Amino acid sequence: MHLTWLDSNSWLIEIGGKRILLDPWLVGSLTFNNLDWLFKGSRLKERPIPPNIDLILLSQSLEDHTHPPTLQQMERQIPVVGSPSAAKVAQGLSYTAVTALAHGETFVLDHQVEIKATPGSLVGLNLVENGYLLTELATGFTLYYEPHGNHAPQIKEFAPVDVVITPLIDLAIPFVGSIIKGTNTALEVVKWLQPQVILSTAAGGDVVFAGLLMKFLKATGTVEEFRSLLQKNNLNTRVIAPTPGQRFDLQLQQRTASEYILRSVEN
Repeated sequence: MHLTWLDSNSWLIEIGGKRILLDPWLVGSLTFNNLDWLFKGSRLKERPIPPNIDLILLSQSLEDHTHPPTLQQMERQIPVVGSPSAAKVAQGLSYTAVTALAHGETFVLDHQVEIKATPGSLVGLNLVENGYLLTELATGFTLYYEPHGNHAPQIKEFAPVDVVITPLIDLAIPFVGSIIKGTNTALEVVKWLQPQVILSTAAGGDVVFAGLLMKFLKATGTVEEFRSLLQKNNLNTRVIAPTPGQRFDLQLQQRTASEYILRSVEN
């Protein structure tokens, strides 16, 4: 399994011989509802859209996960899998093969990779978007992704999971609450899923942010502090703070047969 972090929530996941582009924001600026005075993300340099994409995977319909300018520059024949709200955005952009996954539903890509939707982030008052479990069917290696640190208790039944991508720091607005949950929820998910590797997402990269909202956002925690927290809890999960644009091989160890059998029986 190879991963490339493309800043913010955007990843290229190479798994089961397939190239999956996750929550891509790769060109142009990032705003919400065109309110750049409130919040605007800008790239120090634009990321080239990776070639030969087999699937676009979208966790949410918000612009930082389903970025219209990026999607408008991609081939509309590329299959898209997304939360129901994200699928509507892709359909509105004339993508021709769009699959909406509700929580608990699965999609299998070319008999090589199974994608299962899990409950993810709460958006607004009542919309719960998607997290995902991606399983390489030939090996059983599994990756879990949730970009805001909202981990549903029912994911415990899929342990052990080999790779987790989730925030490791907290981002909050005073008197409003957390926008991104990192430290404590990441520790909890490590205890639940026993991953070999956990990687940080959502925080920064080669981007800069501006706007009124930035005056109120407060970030707490660091990757190094999270590593220390794992050590204090006697957890041996390896923590990776990815370098934007750098492709790396995770070098995963095959789990014992009994671990995978236990997961299969429990599911």
